[in-house]
Amino acid sequence: MALGKDYQRQDCSLARALEVVGERWTLLVLRDCLFGVTRFSELRGRLDIPRAVLADRLAALVGAGLLERRPYRPGRDEYLPTEKALALWPAIYALREWGERFYSPPAGRRRFYRHVPCEADLDSLGRCPACGTAPSPAELETRPGPGADPTLRDDPVSQALYQPHRMLTPVSA
Repeated sequence: MALGKDYQRQDCSLARALEVVGERWTLLVLRDCLFGVTRFSELRGRLDIPRAVLADRLAALVGAGLLERRPYRPGRDEYLPTEKALALWPAIYALREWGERFYSPPAGRRRFYRHVPCEADLDSLGRCPACGTAPSPAELETRPGPGADPTLRDDPVSQALYQPHRMLTPVSA
């Protein structure tokens, strides 16, 4: 018997949120869209996700109002994060920080996030130590840390993301 995809008998906001973002690959697709990876082929190449699964996740995220599908070129679309997706950033950051704390490689953190106006790296709670705010992705630059391993991925998008990169800015690979 296949597992259901909803939590109808749960009276819980976390259960409702998991109905939207709890499928495998969904948070990674959102993360990459926030990084500026917005085209189907680039997402597929970077994530090594099956075509049908990516199409399903993108359709679900558009349907849930987290991504907006826009024409990029004839026959090609891009998927841009909406305000609803940007509001999910603190949760994505917190989950990522949990992963850094408990699953970082011996060399250290895989990625840092810098609040561009203050030129300060975010703390573990996603706050800028210089100004005390929790900046939105639009105010952040991401760059690899000492634990990043650029030999794991040789696709052009991943290689571009091993350089400092302003979030939400399209990745030019």
